[in-house]
Amino acid sequence: MDLTSATATATVDEGRLRRLLGDPGLAWLVDRARRRLEREQPLTGPVSLSAPTPAQRASAERLLGRSPRSGRSLTVRLDEVDAVLRRSGISPDGLAAAVPVLTGPVLPLGPARQAEDRAWQEAHAPIDALADEIPALAAWAARLRGDGLIRRLAGSPPTAHALLGQVATALRALPADPPASLPAFAARVLGSAHALDDGTPSATVTLSGIRALTGFPDGTGAEWRREAWASAGLLRDELSSTVLTLNLRGTPALDSMAEAGEPAVLTLRQLIRRPPAPSAPTVRICENPAVLAAAADAHGTRSAPLVCLQGQPSAAALTLLRHLHEGGTTLHYHGDFDWGGLRIASALLRRIPWLPWRYTAADYRAAVLTPPAGPPLTGLRAEAPWDPDLPEALAELGVRVEEETVLDVLLSDLSPGH
Repeated sequence: MDLTSATATATVDEGRLRRLLGDPGLAWLVDRARRRLEREQPLTGPVSLSAPTPAQRASAERLLGRSPRSGRSLTVRLDEVDAVLRRSGISPDGLAAAVPVLTGPVLPLGPARQAEDRAWQEAHAPIDALADEIPALAAWAARLRGDGLIRRLAGSPPTAHALLGQVATALRALPADPPASLPAFAARVLGSAHALDDGTPSATVTLSGIRALTGFPDGTGAEWRREAWASAGLLRDELSSTVLTLNLRGTPALDSMAEAGEPAVLTLRQLIRRPPAPSAPTVRICENPAVLAAAADAHGTRSAPLVCLQGQPSAAALTLLRHLHEGGTTLHYHGDFDWGGLRIASALLRRIPWLPWRYTAADYRAAVLTPPAGPPLTGLRAEAPWDPDLPEALAELGVRVEEETVLDVLLSDLSPGH
């Protein structure tokens, strides 16, 4: 029923009504009545206010012409208020007609909610159309409908429709071939170089769509985001992410450095635009630059191919190693024997398969027995999926063994003919 019709309003004496029910001390009462109207509930029975102020008690007393019941709460019967309004002639149709005059149009929540749900459904139309064009995105589009992310990011159906329109436009243009700078892509496709900046709703939703499009694994952090964008050919900060190599071949520049036996630094930009052709059946990986520098000094052009993570694997390192793995190269990894080293190795293993290179519990025990003794092991325990016995050995012996401590044996493995 439309409670705000001109006929109903015309029967209410608004001036007297505001003097009677417009008292600030009765705002809670009017609000309770409005809620009942929205829920299509009858305006009868009691409503209560806990811990009322003296002013609220006095307002209720004036309205009803008597003192309300004592106690910690204040209770007023809505049908008594309705009777006052009818008897006084202020609102011949009672409280139901008076509330909209005081508070504005009242719409039942049922129809309102249905209309809102329809609006949210329509807001997803750009992504639904995209999923029809690209079936690989169908499951992702369904998740967006159900997980509440778009409602949290957009706040309203019109904003959501505009957001998802941007996302659909971006995803239609991916993967970028040839690879492109992320800001340049955003400017060209979405009209603003900052449209896909970190933290924006467009970036959040587009990146989730990219993962659905490319199968990129879950993750967090700046490096993970950089790599996820790169999986669709979009380069974020493409020059600062690098990886260090020795005697890795497959491009003219790498071949030249390998012929000189000198380390090479590859940027993410180079790896995306012109990845090296896999040329070695096996490539070894180390954690610390000191190992790669020592291999260059000791073996030069004769060293086995080596890739150095320089700590946590960068987007460039992950891009290179994934490319080598997909090209058939077997990867062997060594890192520091400490909790941090195990975390780095595990992070790499979650993304790219590798085999341990003298990086097992037996290798750790042998290294601990070789003088000089390393510093005490500190920090929180980490696991080693490639060798569950390794964390137990570290916890038992409590000694940290850095890669530099076992350089001799690592260099032996990198020597010609090994």
